[in-house]
Amino acid sequence: MSRTSAQIAELSGSADNGKAQRYLQLMLLVLAAGSIYPVLYLRQVYQSTMLEVFAISNTELGYLYSMLGTLFLVSYLPSGWLADRIPPRFLISFSLVATGLLALWYSTAPGFNSLLVIYACWGISTGLTFWASVIKRVKMIAMHSEQGRFFGILDGGRGLVEALLATVAIALFAYATETQGQTVKTGFTHVVYLYAFTCLVIGALLLGVKDPKPSVSDDDLAENQKNNLLRDLKTLARIPELWLVAAIVFCGYHIFWATYSFSAYLQEGGFGLSAVMAGTITTIKLWMRPIGGIGGGYLGDKFSNISVLVVALVLATLGMIGLIVFPALHNLALLVFLVIFIGLLTYAIRGLYWAILDSCRIPLRITGLAIGIISVVGYSPDVFIPLINGWIADAFPGFLGYQIYFGYIAFIGALGVLAALTLQKMIRNKAGN
Repeated sequence: MSRTSAQIAELSGSADNGKAQRYLQLMLLVLAAGSIYPVLYLRQVYQSTMLEVFAISNTELGYLYSMLGTLFLVSYLPSGWLADRIPPRFLISFSLVATGLLALWYSTAPGFNSLLVIYACWGISTGLTFWASVIKRVKMIAMHSEQGRFFGILDGGRGLVEALLATVAIALFAYATETQGQTVKTGFTHVVYLYAFTCLVIGALLLGVKDPKPSVSDDDLAENQKNNLLRDLKTLARIPELWLVAAIVFCGYHIFWATYSFSAYLQEGGFGLSAVMAGTITTIKLWMRPIGGIGGGYLGDKFSNISVLVVALVLATLGMIGLIVFPALHNLALLVFLVIFIGLLTYAIRGLYWAILDSCRIPLRITGLAIGIISVVGYSPDVFIPLINGWIADAFPGFLGYQIYFGYIAFIGALGVLAALTLQKMIRNKAGN
């Protein structure tokens, strides 16, 4: 009989892969995940500057990101397939180096046609060769008893790295443009250089770290040479736990998307908050990511990843309902606390929903493919939630629109709770409890 993926993960934590080395590898993966994506999304801070530097319109900028999002969606499944066939270390290193080199080209402020090429290549280097490889590598280096904390540290640490790099980047930009009196183009170039060279350095460091190797005698790995994509897809399709994990990610990602509307909600909900104050509150929420991700992961390892995830989903769903009804109490402090608390729960959910994959008895040799399938389903809200949000906002302007939107999110959150409870029951039944 084949060993379970949990047993295989335990083997990967052998003497050759001691605790200190595994945590070192995790820290490198945190740095990789935290540094590779921000250069793609500099528009969050520098959108006006980008329009000026690249001499493009908002519409053209929208084309770039629409193409990027589409490439992500179509890359998830082949990304998992690739991660099962090429050592994750090489894929991750390639992704970082390629992203860094493309960023150096980006820093020269090329024309729009060149930008299309850069963003298309970024879609490949951060989607096809990176995403599933990182998730699978974390699963490989974490022992069964460490899955929660490792994935929690990955998501929480990634958020911390992004925040720190963003702080350094804005300081470089301000120093160049305000202290030195240089052009915004020069300041933006310094920002891109920071991210480009960070990616290149981390990519080089990861090449020097050995891949953890499970037992070569394992039945699942012995079949690795005769992998068949169609057979593997059929194998995964017959694992109900995988589809429940996909449903949980789908629902949890809805809640995460709702947090993008918190700043506008606070400004337009009749609470008397300025744009600066609303932005400050939502920035505090962003700093909940390392706390929620890492804290949720450690609680998951201590009690149960699926149990802690159920609690987080329940509380987050109730929190969305709170955003609908609490304004009637006219207690601004309570509302601000609720916004920050939902942020904390959201990041805990994100830190846990990949950790529960370890309990689904998925063969390690096709774990990457499983991650790809879950990602296609789980992250599909990227395609339609902005459309739903925009339609509701236009059809029901003001506070009513936010109530309807958060009501929709709460309904999806409740479905996520149901999926998590179902998965919890299946895991307990298979464990014989």
